Amino acid sequence: MKPRAILVGVDLGLPNFDQGLEELGLLAETAGLHPVDRVTCKRRAPDAALFIGSGKADEIKMLAQQLGASEILFDQALSPAQQRNLERHLELPVNDRTLLILEIFAQRARSHEGKLQVELARLQYLSTRLVRRWSHLERQTGGAGVRGGPGEKQIELDKRMIGEAIKRTKERLTKVKKQRQTQRRQRERRNSFTISLVGYTNAGKSTLFNALVKARAYAADQLFATLDTTTRQLYLGEAARSVSLSDTVGFIRDLPHGLVDAFAATLQEAADADLLLHVIDGANPNHLEQIEQVQRVLEEIGASEVPQILVFNKLDAIEKSRWPLQLSDMFELKDAFSDAVRRVERVFVSAKTGDGLPLLRQLLVKHATEGSPDDTPETSEVVV
Repeated sequence: MKPRAILVGVDLGLPNFDQGLEELGLLAETAGLHPVDRVTCKRRAPDAALFIGSGKADEIKMLAQQLGASEILFDQALSPAQQRNLERHLELPVNDRTLLILEIFAQRARSHEGKLQVELARLQYLSTRLVRRWSHLERQTGGAGVRGGPGEKQIELDKRMIGEAIKRTKERLTKVKKQRQTQRRQRERRNSFTISLVGYTNAGKSTLFNALVKARAYAADQLFATLDTTTRQLYLGEAARSVSLSDTVGFIRDLPHGLVDAFAATLQEAADADLLLHVIDGANPNHLEQIEQVQRVLEEIGASEVPQILVFNKLDAIEKSRWPLQLSDMFELKDAFSDAVRRVERVFVSAKTGDGLPLLRQLLVKHATEGSPDDTPETSEVVV
């Protein structure tokens, strides 16, 4: 039986507030939890001590007792002090979105690199929460002429141990990054054209990857099904050449900065690519917000200037009457941090049924042979 959890979201007036906590619910289910209820409230600013205020905390405590919940999940990141205060007030474990994503990553990482990246992010998160996880270390003992005590020494020891573990993990990741750089240089010497699949989690990147290269990479209708980068050769007959195609980890709203840093080695594949296939769940009503979130992460990792093709996937999940008049056109892509707009190619596909894939391959052939996204004639725009 899955542990029961209550989901909590606070509307602080910021954009992209998940009113129904749908994404947090999917994250909880992916982590092996069973959401039993959802609580939302509005505040001008977070409460310094409890994030939600004592009245709402009492309401959640009663609700948890009635429903037999064993954990409380917050959609926003909590400070260590807020997390500790909430646990004392609710008498239940309290976790936030960041830890939930870390737990999912820990469950899904398979490669040596992926495990190192998750371990680094976990250690960095843990280092700020020593007081919460080891509150017994706050107790001090001593007598006349004694300053501090064993507790103070122990927590300092734990901080130093975690700091050393972070340093070791970073050093090991640096070696992995150097290996990747060597592999990239070898591809460059072979004049290899590199393409990376990027996009919001569960947009269908791995399914598209499998459809293009006939691979068997793990694909499932869940968040973060793929964490480790997989690279295969894709032969383009019309161009009479092979290109390297890489499937990368999916992005998500409010991706913790620690994870962006920890996954720099993997995400470097996107920054160093010659072309990005930005895969979008075309059937998701919030796909425009998801495009914006992906653009923000691409900006953070230095990949915003890499040429893109927007691949609106899951055409099979859209009613035929709502299909676009043509499956290939141009799209106005907004810059993540400014009002700048650029026109990029867009193609509608279904990685599941194969609809639109021949058009996508034609675009790949054009980029692999010409290398310029600006040579495509403009066509009428279609907005879904």
